[in-house]
Amino acid sequence: MSETQNNQWTETIESSHSLFDLNLKEVWRYKDLVYMFVKRDFVSSFKQTILGPVWFFINPIFTTIVYIVVFGNIAKLSTDGAPKILFYLAGITLWNYFSSCLTSTSNVFTSNAGIFGKVYFPRLVMPLSIVFSNLMRFGVQMILFLVVFFYYLSKGEVHPNWWILVTPFLIALMALFALGMGMIFSSLTTKYRDMQMLLAFGISLYMYATPVIYPISSLKGVFKTLAFYNPLTGIFECFKYAWLGVGDFSSTMLLISTIIILLILAVGTIIFNKVEKGFMDTV
Repeated sequence: MSETQNNQWTETIESSHSLFDLNLKEVWRYKDLVYMFVKRDFVSSFKQTILGPVWFFINPIFTTIVYIVVFGNIAKLSTDGAPKILFYLAGITLWNYFSSCLTSTSNVFTSNAGIFGKVYFPRLVMPLSIVFSNLMRFGVQMILFLVVFFYYLSKGEVHPNWWILVTPFLIALMALFALGMGMIFSSLTTKYRDMQMLLAFGISLYMYATPVIYPISSLKGVFKTLAFYNPLTGIFECFKYAWLGVGDFSSTMLLISTIIILLILAVGTIIFNKVEKGFMDTV
């Protein structure tokens, strides 16, 4: 048999989507795999633990207590008149979801190289499953927020408004932002492992650049201008304004956040699609 005949393959497997394509149609065909990964992540979180899902309540409760003591009582940071425990709990609940999604998706290539190297499935399945599994954790912590919220609502100390209706949109924006940034960092960490340490340090600093423990109204001058273009500022301020009735929120702020997040998602998609074709050679 000639060498030409030996090199004639009966079937060729290659990428058929562009750099901008999220390939959601193929991901939908693998929805059962997404469900399996979500279930795996959720179950593994409580494996060999005594308290199980209670840990989802313990983390925000103790963090809120620390913030009340340090930032509320010692630093005397403003909460725009909102009850301290509810103000900090709102910020912590949102931040925990975003930081968990970003941290997990940023390691998606390196932590799952063994699976990627053995079987084919749309690589986007893995970061999407991380976003959904963290959404379940967010739902549990949101229950805690709602319990405290209705307590203060019954006392007339909070004044929610119709912006509450956009809460699902705010959560979706956070998920897309974490997904976009996560895809960027996961692509970079396949070649530069230093990015993992840089990201862990950067997330800690980024929290203080986001109105988690303070309202945007407490900032002045250039700091307020910079915070205005932080993609998370519009989300956090809108959430607090909607549920607590406080804050220096405007629809323009949320529009800017949406535009920036969609741009970051587009960049993340391009980089992710480019790197996934050959990441096994560098991971």
